[in-house]
Amino acid sequence: MTKLNIMASRHSAFYSPMICTIAGGFLEKEGLTGEYHIVGAGASSGGEVSAGRMDVAQAAVSASWGPLDNGSKAPFAHFAQINRYDGFFIASREADSNFSWDKLLNGKFLHVHNGQPEWMLRYGAHKQGLDLSDVDDIDSPGGDTMMAQWRNGEGDYFHEQGAFPQQLEHDGQGHIVGSVGEAIGPVAFSSLVGRWDWLETDEAKRFATAYKASREWVNTADPAEVAKAEASYFPEMAESAIASAVDAYQKLGTWSGGIAVEKDLYETALDVFEHSNMVGSRHSYDEVVVPPPGL
Repeated sequence: MTKLNIMASRHSAFYSPMICTIAGGFLEKEGLTGEYHIVGAGASSGGEVSAGRMDVAQAAVSASWGPLDNGSKAPFAHFAQINRYDGFFIASREADSNFSWDKLLNGKFLHVHNGQPEWMLRYGAHKQGLDLSDVDDIDSPGGDTMMAQWRNGEGDYFHEQGAFPQQLEHDGQGHIVGSVGEAIGPVAFSSLVGRWDWLETDEAKRFATAYKASREWVNTADPAEVAKAEASYFPEMAESAIASAVDAYQKLGTWSGGIAVEKDLYETALDVFEHSNMVGSRHSYDEVVVPPPGL
């Protein structure tokens, strides 16, 4: 079987459709195997694909805008959608069934800083009538570092992808009160990239077939089954927390529809980055996105 190297730029249950191409056995059905990697500090998933060290990677359409802003085409194309909503949740130290975004002004907000997570958060806050710059925030790269910060007593509100907030709920250390995805609505949040030449290969076509099947399964299967399949990828997480995150993403519509990157959602991603002045111009969809190979 041909082995593909597959890389995540953020490791979370939000990317279950990609993880489950391996964990769910979908690659094997297409005569492929996969090795899962997480991007290292100071590197980028797109850069690893460009250099030929990775075949497929999780990225965002915005990863192609920097090169285009500088007058060159990115060496990779986005060929499939992973998530059509932002996957970050807001958790609180106290349960709050009547949460509204202006309550973030009443405490310290431990949130992921810089890059797409922050620009999406700023846009979501803006849509809810809040300027994120007015919030007393605490810097964090997210992930395990943020979990440690929270458990050390930092922050009144917490911002991360599933299943980190669900794990806090499982441990009795937090309560999910909000969703950035709900605040923004559908958007091209994350996608799969491959080199332009690789996308012409039979391997790419077989991968796309496997990925389509994986995403459909992750979107429709019992969340507990998905959590069980990928539990070994999250040794620090309770299976029930992973299942809770998968359930929330299914209900939000994160993985609904086909795998092609949707043009209207691409345009919304441009709106998000324009709001924070993080893109030079509205680069065309066709410069960044291609149809899923062979589908």
